[in-house]
Amino acid sequence: MRLEYFQLIDRIVALDLDARTVEAHAKIPPTSTIFEGHFPGHPLMPGVLLIESMAQTSGWLIIGLTKFERMPFLASVREAKLRSFVSPDQALTITARVVHEGSGFTVTKATIEVSGKVVADSELTFRLTAFPDPNLRAGMKLAAAAIGFPAPSQPSPAPLPNPPPQAGEGRVRERGG
Repeated sequence: MRLEYFQLIDRIVALDLDARTVEAHAKIPPTSTIFEGHFPGHPLMPGVLLIESMAQTSGWLIIGLTKFERMPFLASVREAKLRSFVSPDQALTITARVVHEGSGFTVTKATIEVSGKVVADSELTFRLTAFPDPNLRAGMKLAAAAIGFPAPSQPSPAPLPNPPPQAGEGRVRERGG
């Protein structure tokens, strides 16, 4: 996680386009200039950055669903709950799922867990637009590669003839640290 650059996701570890879900991992850095002021002597991850982590995770899901054709911009945060403090050096598991789409907007529900315990959750609304600049799309593709986001141009592997039903079918999954 690179707080000063607003790169709050370290790795996309699961993307299921059929189920419209995503899972990301991020590790809060042990030191950051942000912690010098939030709070001196008692560093805590700012709640707005936890919300931004959920927004970025949701955004990657939307980009995957639109195959890099639309850029999601955060438009609304509803019912955000910061349930527990998050400290430097803690590992986050961030999940998001699409709950509604339409009229150029997508709504997600996102959750952050630390050691299996929910520490934050929210409903997030995104406005979807065409990429306003080809440089933004190119930059997002570079950022995607850096966090292990599945490349949009890679086709899914062809299924075997008459495969037996399996749990999680249609899932693109990648594990990383």
